[in-house]
Amino acid sequence: MQETIVERGAVSTAREDGPDYLRLAGGVFLGLGVGFLTVVMLAAAMVPGYDFRNGAISDLGVAPETALVFNGLLVLAGLANIAGGYLLYRSHGKRWLLGTFVLAGVGAVVAGVFPLDTGAPHSLGALFAFVFFNVQALGLATRFPGVMRWLSVLAGALGLVFVVLMVLGDGGNTAVFGPFGHGGTERLIVYPVMLWLVALGGYLLGGGTLGRRAVAGR
Repeated sequence: MQETIVERGAVSTAREDGPDYLRLAGGVFLGLGVGFLTVVMLAAAMVPGYDFRNGAISDLGVAPETALVFNGLLVLAGLANIAGGYLLYRSHGKRWLLGTFVLAGVGAVVAGVFPLDTGAPHSLGALFAFVFFNVQALGLATRFPGVMRWLSVLAGALGLVFVVLMVLGDGGNTAVFGPFGHGGTERLIVYPVMLWLVALGGYLLGGGTLGRRAVAGR
């Protein structure tokens, strides 16, 4: 038995008796966003003298109190992002959009497997994660109407702006960090998109037909 969904002239089908991929994706994204933010904030509180303004988030991956938890968190977050992206892909069928979720997830996994003190491998993985977590938000903006579209644009664009500032600052022009410092700049790359994942998860879990039409109906 199939349900036909029409949105702006496009037709898609979803099996009523099959897996609800959008709601499954919503659960994954909600857990990813809430879990990541919670663990990072708790980990920062566990490290004596941790410098929120000037320290990197990845300093938590080399501090003895939190190294195992933080690096494991990055690996789990990357795998969850890939899984959630694939579940969405089962509804929208856009390979380029799935690719943004995969690249973001792979970047997070690499950053977790290779902690900050390994140098280049960690930096490359973190950069991929920073860029593509925000690109995936912009990509999903093409699937949503209304408020969710603008939240996706806002989160993705804000994150990418601060990626550029971080690259410039780490390249020697530390003045671009302004009052936020390196730590604040990095958090403005990560936190908005994680909050967006929380909103996305709630949207997909509670959207019902609206969520189906938005993702699959163009």
